Amino acid sequence: MRNRLSLKNKICFFNTTPFWGGGEKLHLEYALEFKKLNYPICVVAKKDAPFYKKSVEEKLEVETFTINNLSFLNSVKFYNLINYFKQRHIHTLFISASPDLKIAALAAKKAGVTNIVYLRGLAVSIKNNPLNKILLTQIVTHIIANSEETKRKILENFKNTELENKVKVIYHGIDLEIFDKNYIAQQPIYTKKEGEIIFGNAGRLTKQKGQFYLIDIAKKLQEQQLNFKILIAGTGEEEQELKQLIKTNKLEEKVLLLGFVENIEGFMKSLDVFVLTSIWEGFGYVIVEAMAAKKSVVAFNITSNPEIIAANKTGFLIPLPDINKFSEQLKILAQDAALRIKLGINGRKRVEEKFQLKLIIKEIEAYLFS
Repeated sequence: MRNRLSLKNKICFFNTTPFWGGGEKLHLEYALEFKKLNYPICVVAKKDAPFYKKSVEEKLEVETFTINNLSFLNSVKFYNLINYFKQRHIHTLFISASPDLKIAALAAKKAGVTNIVYLRGLAVSIKNNPLNKILLTQIVTHIIANSEETKRKILENFKNTELENKVKVIYHGIDLEIFDKNYIAQQPIYTKKEGEIIFGNAGRLTKQKGQFYLIDIAKKLQEQQLNFKILIAGTGEEEQELKQLIKTNKLEEKVLLLGFVENIEGFMKSLDVFVLTSIWEGFGYVIVEAMAAKKSVVAFNITSNPEIIAANKTGFLIPLPDINKFSEQLKILAQDAALRIKLGINGRKRVEEKFQLKLIIKEIEAYLFS
């Protein structure tokens, strides 16, 4: 399969996002995995952005471009990109961010790039405007959605059979070899006291991630005199409001804001149960990480969560926004170590069967190059 690509035909991962997030992590992982399979790889990134720096560290071939939402109107940048794609003999282009899609997909089409692949990770509707319609139906050749929910949202405003046939659901994968190695090496970031049960949440501190629900959950668990801590890893726009809610409700001893946590494995190692309170998710990758660490999971029954969590087998799905039910389920898990272990073992098995990175790469390879 991979022999169909000559050394002159490269895969390009195009991501000029200035910050580090899930999309950038995905691009880097895919680039490194395809490199392992002997595909020639190059990367386009914003100078000095995290994706640029990490790509350089991994000794990938890197070119820099600065792209914004109106760059597709810049004819100089447009023709520079066409020349870049032609000179590098780009065969397959991966794009995620909307500003990148607008200019790079059009330039790639003009340059004769064979596969123009849109990696879509947001479970939100796409506006059916003329530019998006052209990009998705006439320019992009393949669309990879990270969940069935994301696919549904892609198609929501487009009644187009041709577009529907372009969209394939391929889940995000986790490199279990690296995860397990780090998990063994890392120390827990929190040392729990005797008899204490530790719940944990990780993600950006935003309205979408719903960490404010954890305050109400903590209040209910405290009323029931449960010996617990809730650890929240992450930073974001809601941080100050969460700090104030914790203080107002006198939960300083129960809910701990840890800030940005570099090593997710050390965080997961500290937990008994992982808790996700998001009100929507394109694909809750952090759930996969928790399951890889053999942690039972409790989350709201929304968007793509049921695609990851096998209800009552690897964790529990709670109707949004039923805080009473959520709290009750956490109390049950807190008091039943055998149940936590059982769910954790089942979760790990599900990750091994469904969400391993090496399996995901094989699926993408078959989709694009067979």
